[in-house]
Order: sequence, then structure tokens, then C-alpha cells
Amino acid sequence: MCRCSLKHGTLVPVSDARFHREPGPAGRHTAETRTRSVRTGRGAAGGLSMLLSQLPEDVLYHILSYLDCRSLSRLSQVCSSMCRFASRDAVWRRAAKEFLNTGITRSGTDMYPHIPLKDRVKTAHNWCDGVCRRAVPLRWKTKLLPWLQLDGDALYLSLAADVGAYHLRRDSGRLQRSPFKIYSGHRGDVCRFVLTDSGLITADSDGRILVHSRRSDASVELLGHDQEVNCLDCKDGLVISGSRDRTARIWTLTSTSPRDTIPMYDRVWSVAISPTLSSFVTGTACCEDSSPLRIWDVERSACVGSLGTEFRRGAGVLDIVFESPFQLFTCGYDTFIRLWDLRLSPRKCVMEWEEPHDSTLYCIQTDGNHMIASGSSYYGVVRLWDKRQTECLQFFQLSSDQVSSPVYCLRFSSCHLYAALATALHCLDFRQSPAHIR
Repeated sequence: MCRCSLKHGTLVPVSDARFHREPGPAGRHTAETRTRSVRTGRGAAGGLSMLLSQLPEDVLYHILSYLDCRSLSRLSQVCSSMCRFASRDAVWRRAAKEFLNTGITRSGTDMYPHIPLKDRVKTAHNWCDGVCRRAVPLRWKTKLLPWLQLDGDALYLSLAADVGAYHLRRDSGRLQRSPFKIYSGHRGDVCRFVLTDSGLITADSDGRILVHSRRSDASVELLGHDQEVNCLDCKDGLVISGSRDRTARIWTLTSTSPRDTIPMYDRVWSVAISPTLSSFVTGTACCEDSSPLRIWDVERSACVGSLGTEFRRGAGVLDIVFESPFQLFTCGYDTFIRLWDLRLSPRKCVMEWEEPHDSTLYCIQTDGNHMIASGSSYYGVVRLWDKRQTECLQFFQLSSDQVSSPVYCLRFSSCHLYAALATALHCLDFRQSPAHIR
């Protein structure tokens, strides 16, 4: 039985009479005094003792929050009451924030509140160690440039001119091979798409942008670009698109025409809207003398700054991810992942991570805390990075040596990582124990 003794305002654990002895009348430890302490709840020296589980919950939470995951796991084996208490999310929250992809962001937001934190910390060890089960849930014969998005228990995947919505089983994360809905209407291949609360916005190689409804088959076309739309982002009704026609366009979902058209004088390959909705960042092909990363004011449609001064010619930016209103990640042809802080000098990034095989980085995603996942241009290589380290943490080669394909897009949840290659959708399941992977 787990006990603690309250003496002079200090908690002293009392787990067994053999390990905690009270001094007898002559300064010796006797069996009689030890037994009396356990039975009566009062030590020979007059100190009160009580069960650890009898402490107020807020006191217990505070004590246990300082334990690491191994200590919490051992504590849960003491008794059934401690097991129930040590399995609560509040106890694991501090420990979970130090691991990769537990769903606890740097700001403290919980991205997966329906999954117990104790289970997520267990899975986080597999992310760190690279322990996973590989699967290829979908294949197709023609080489494509697919894009994908995750939305709860659904995965959306673009294949040629259509976007299919597939159910993911909550218990296993397994993909149902037949889509439960297909979004169509494009003549060219879908290059990018984003999800909204009520619909889906898709853009194709002919410059067309369609706004689809999830509740019906209706769609509305946004008219503006005359060449391939390479990038698209949407937040709270604000839509930004970038195209090979060297323009970026600002849209609202209340009109079929662009609110503003911004000449870029270079092909636009990536765009991201700030969480504050007051600005957005564009990444270009870097074929001109200016920086490929520019910050734009949404209201004025004016450039308010640029990031970096040492980009070599052709170092185009292929993906941009905002992690907070002030921090964003970029990657592209110069083989670097870069972290920028908009509160500091825009001339130099805060941190950078280099792809060790000098491969172009097509896409990135972060867990909002410590982990970055990146997709490379050769052999379907996916890498996991810990922001606190400069070297790559884990890597997975998804395509065979005979067939090389870039990772065009990747997305991950708390347990699974999905990567879209030229001819297949790959899945990495990190919930497995090492014994099941052999």
C-alpha cells in the first residue's frame, strides 16, 4: 500500500515497514513502533501519516506533474487507484510536451483531445525511434502529381482531375479503398486543394479554381488565372492563389472574380496565410534578382517585406507553413528547411536544417511543437526532424531503388503518416510495438 508521512511539513513516502523505520523509545527501530505506525496512522515520533491517494487531487496533480513518463508508468503499477489517477491527461501533460507529435502544441493547445495522453506518449516513442508498420493502401498506374489533406476520420486525395474522399477507420487508421465522395468538374489535373468548414476548393493545371460544397454536388468557378495554379490557401473565407502566370490573386468566397491581382514577375509556387488573416507570404521560383519570400498586407495588397538575402538563383520555395502568427517554416530547391521569426530581423532565418542527400524538399508539416516531417525529391524519402537537433532524426525510403518518385505531399495524425508519391499512397503506422514490426 502506498503511504506518505507528514512530518515537519514534509512528505515522506512510506511504501512498506521494511523500508521506513520509526525510532523507538531508546533511539532504536522496533517492530512494535513500525506496526503501530502502519495500523494507527501515527508514527512513534508523533507525525501523522496518510495514504498518498488521500491527498487532495490538486496537490497530487502538482506532485505528479514533475515526474517523467517512466516514473509515471511505474507509479501506475502500485495499485488500481494510482493507476486510474496516473492515467489522467492532466498528469501527463507536462511530460507529453517534451515528446514528438503528442498533440500538445507549444502554445498549450491539445490537437487530439479524444486520445488519452498516456497512449500518445507511448506512440511518441515510436515516432522518435522510427518504429512503424508500412502499408500501401492505394496504387494507380499513371504517374501523377497527387495532393492530400486530412480531416478527422477522412482523407482527401487528388488523382488526375478528381479529388476523392476516403474514410479512415478510427481504430486502425486503415483507408477504405473506395471513396465515399468524389469531387469533379476539372478538365486539367488538380494541382492543389484546400479544405474549408463547408466545402473544398480545388485548382487545376488549366488555371481554373472550383469551390465545392460538401453537402451537395454544386460548385462555383473562380475566374482569373490563365495558367496552372501551383498553390492555394484559404482561411475564414479569405482565399489566396498563386500561378505560373506570375500573379497572386486575393479572393473572397462571396464573388467569382478576384478582389485583387498582384503581379509577381516570377512563377508563384507556394503561399500561406497568416493565422491573424492580416498578411500572407508567397514563395516564387527565384528566377529574378529579388528574394523568393515576400510578405504581403491583405488589406492593401502591398508588399511589406521580404525574407532572406542569400538565396541563390533558382532556389525556389515549394512549401510554406505558418506555425504561429510570427513563425513560419519554408522549404524548396535549395535543400534547406528554414524557420523564420517575423518579430526578428528578416535578413536571416532563426534556424535551418539541411537535407543530408542534397535533395529538393517538396513539402513539410510540423506538429506545432518539436517535430518536422519533410518529403524529398528522390526515392520517396520521408524524414522526421527534432527542432532541438540539427541532424535528421529518422528517415524512411518509400519507393523502390528501381522507381524513384518525389514525395509530393505528406500529412500526419497522432499515429499515422500518409505520403503521396507519383503512383501510390503510402502509410506509416506508429502505433505498433517493436515486437510486431519484426
